Amino acid sequence: MADIYFVSQKTIGVRMSETTTVSFRTDPKVKEEAKALYESMGMDLSTALNVFLRQSIRDNGMPFKITREQPESIEARRQTEAHEGRSFTSSEGLMKDLMDA
Repeated sequence: MADIYFVSQKTIGVRMSETTTVSFRTDPKVKEEAKALYESMGMDLSTALNVFLRQSIRDNGMPFKITREQPESIEARRQTEAHEGRSFTSSEGLMKDLMDA
């Protein structure tokens, strides 16, 4: 796990007032991938996390919908990864199978 630190800021005009440090743990790979993503968007990790926190406050909750994956999707992914299920040599055969389902 990597420690991530960022400083939040309150601004009044151009004058910065209060700041506080927040620390949390995350997987090092997640940190590096997120850091690279946000750098490609022109911001550092601290800025991105502040955007997330501010949007959470604005939305009065998570700024995105959190759902559990459907059991059918989990099973379909398992079958795909295990290369299970039917194979078709033509689109006509696939379409017939879909229509018969």
